[in-house]
Amino acid sequence: MKTQHYVTGKWVDGSGEGSPILDSITGEQFTSVTTEGLDIPAILQYGRDKGNVLRKMTFQERGNMLKKLALYLTKRKDAFYELSYRTGATKIDSWIDIEGGFGNLFANASLRKLFPNQSYHVEGDPIDLSRGGRFMAHHIMVPREGVAVHINAFNFPVWGMLEKCAVNWMAGMPAVVLPAPQTAYLTEAVVKEIVASGILPEGAIQLISGTARNILDTVQSQDVVTFTGSASTGRKLKNHPQLIEESVPFTMEADSLNASILGEDAVPGTPEFDLFIKEVRNEMTVKCGQKCTAIRRIIVPEKVMEDVQIALGNALDKVTIGDPRLKEVRMGSLVNDAQRTSVKEQIHKIAQTAQIVYGNLEEVETIGADAKKGAFIRPILLREDKPLQNEAAHTTEAFGPVSTLMPYKNLEEAIALSKMGKGSLVSSIITNDNKIAKEYTIAAATHHGRILILNRESAKQSTGHGSPLPNLIHGGPGRAGGGEEMGGMRGIKHYLQRCAVQGSPTTLTEVTGIYQPKAEYKEVQKHPFAYHWEDIEPGMSLQTHKRTITDGDIVNFANLTWDHFYAHTDITSLDGSIFEKRTAHGYFILAAAAGLFVYPNKGPVAANYGLEECRFLRPIYHNDTVYVRLTCKQKIDRDPRGKELPSGIVKWYVEVFDVEDELVAIATILTMVQKKQTVFTEMTSEKIEELLQQLSEDSKPQWGIMTPQHMLEHLEYTYKIASGEIQDFEVATPEKYLEKTHESLYNYEKFPRNTNFPLLEKNTLEPLKYDDLETAKKKFLEARENYLTFFKENPDAQLKNIVFGDLNRFEWYLLERKHLNHHFEQFNLLD
Repeated sequence: MKTQHYVTGKWVDGSGEGSPILDSITGEQFTSVTTEGLDIPAILQYGRDKGNVLRKMTFQERGNMLKKLALYLTKRKDAFYELSYRTGATKIDSWIDIEGGFGNLFANASLRKLFPNQSYHVEGDPIDLSRGGRFMAHHIMVPREGVAVHINAFNFPVWGMLEKCAVNWMAGMPAVVLPAPQTAYLTEAVVKEIVASGILPEGAIQLISGTARNILDTVQSQDVVTFTGSASTGRKLKNHPQLIEESVPFTMEADSLNASILGEDAVPGTPEFDLFIKEVRNEMTVKCGQKCTAIRRIIVPEKVMEDVQIALGNALDKVTIGDPRLKEVRMGSLVNDAQRTSVKEQIHKIAQTAQIVYGNLEEVETIGADAKKGAFIRPILLREDKPLQNEAAHTTEAFGPVSTLMPYKNLEEAIALSKMGKGSLVSSIITNDNKIAKEYTIAAATHHGRILILNRESAKQSTGHGSPLPNLIHGGPGRAGGGEEMGGMRGIKHYLQRCAVQGSPTTLTEVTGIYQPKAEYKEVQKHPFAYHWEDIEPGMSLQTHKRTITDGDIVNFANLTWDHFYAHTDITSLDGSIFEKRTAHGYFILAAAAGLFVYPNKGPVAANYGLEECRFLRPIYHNDTVYVRLTCKQKIDRDPRGKELPSGIVKWYVEVFDVEDELVAIATILTMVQKKQTVFTEMTSEKIEELLQQLSEDSKPQWGIMTPQHMLEHLEYTYKIASGEIQDFEVATPEKYLEKTHESLYNYEKFPRNTNFPLLEKNTLEPLKYDDLETAKKKFLEARENYLTFFKENPDAQLKNIVFGDLNRFEWYLLERKHLNHHFEQFNLLD
């Protein structure tokens, strides 16, 4: 059996027998890997050609796609865990890899809220290039037209793929993933589910299971290449002639000698000392030490060297080794015997000046596994007493459960030692002294991509030294590769091309999708607040009537708000100030502006959502006259939340002018604006009677086993529930799901077909109550009239529904609309 590749839209085998891949625990071969016979140039070009679909999607569409994929994969995680045991990983190790990978999908999906509702990003603020404001610039960022080539390491076959792909997919770039051959079978299993889901557009992901040595030979300038692995291999790839010739962006995340420092205040007996021991033990043993962020150098005050060595040895004694499927096993194995040989070789290099003070290289006790067949190794702790003189511990990484203990005399020396690794992905300092934490962080930050400051306050919620997070950068200077991955929006921008665009405000409003100050206004026929979210456009504008600010307005506002600042209330104190006479409060001007532009009638605007910016450009005095220009600045999509009808956010640019048309104040306000409901037919009494005339005994359902009369008798029964006539039942939806189920009434999504009604036996038709369909129609209409009458007489009533729980009048209306549409569509009554 071979590990397959997914390329050019199909699953294929490589040619030849390939390299054998062994189970890390049993040593048995169960698959092989070969990339022979693959047409690499064709694979890359296929991704570029098919990538147009992904590039055209909006950030919101891409984000929702990632969220849907994350949910899909999470439901199928158990199969991945079972396969992950073959890599030597325990359940906890696999959780980091598998569900940590899915977490990257979720986290990047949520970033859609930070991007505009379009396929490209508009970065930063507009730049005025002229005195008159008629020539300006803005930066946009568009998806690159190539493919993201990801060359990954063996230690995290799921996380390593998804932490990169989640980012390039959000940016609109397809990916070609090359997992390391040792664990490519687990990546293959996940990709098979991704492909089977049909959630991603074709070409968004291709998988080359293993090493393709010619992968970089035909990359182009629009491509992006990322590499995770050894520093030596990364340097070779970075200097590939094709990368240099085409100026292809290359990001490297390489192994590094990460250091953890114990603060001088963290002596034995303090919480910080105990936290330090626990953190070091975990980082040495999780994934059997095969983590690019693992602690390789343990830097502690020289006065506590013995204490740390003893405490750490006692902690490591509790680490049980063996078959990772067993609950009592804390550490599994290395990925294979070749890796174990490599780790031992590196340990010998460090041991030329350091001494092994815990563990040995020849003996290992295992639980539930044969130590001779699996790639098992004991945790190894070395001690280097002269770390400033001997460099082996600072330059040699044993990629396994190995770390070196070393002393420092003062904080300055600890900082110097941390830098001797010549750049790392992460460093940590465990201290309860914030001055020590600050001094270390500022001085050491030049050499580390991330710094964790751990103490008793943060420990309970800390994610730990070795955990890269989607919204933080992952990478580091020097030996660590000099690159960055993830980092929230920063990471997504790596796959976008930045371009400075110059032009008039009106033109750039059209280009960016954001209203630019001094652009032409789009005058509207009705008040902007009377439009639904879909119908609002940037530039849509309203000029209000005028208002004169009186002395009484200012005094009354001061009394109402208790803001008695002298400029508003004491005109005898104005000498030497910037004010000439009694001045209106800035927030009164803002409130008065709202009074001028707000639409009083109920409409699509659901709520004021906030204020983003506000500036007062010159004072407004009593008897000054002002008017307002309200202009749509930008639209932002928004996910449904709780008991809210679907809506989006609209940013409004508010300009306040005086009677001489001089701008005196500006602000950006946000409103929540409801979206159009276009999914369901509104079910008025007239519409229902019209549709019922189309229903006959011969009407056939599109799904389900109901007859027309069964459908009407079912609807009559639910109306009796809605009017309170039938309430002798218990809500069937479990309590933990009830809130979400209830909230689903507010969305514009149809009921799934073949949904079962809890009070009816599944796949069984109830006996009919009435003699014919016409009688059933009459009884249905009577039941509906009783429901309407009940809520007319009892508008504040709440009645329970068997699926959705307690519903008020409006929620029963929402349910009725969905329910009638569901069944009338079932019998082809709706166009």
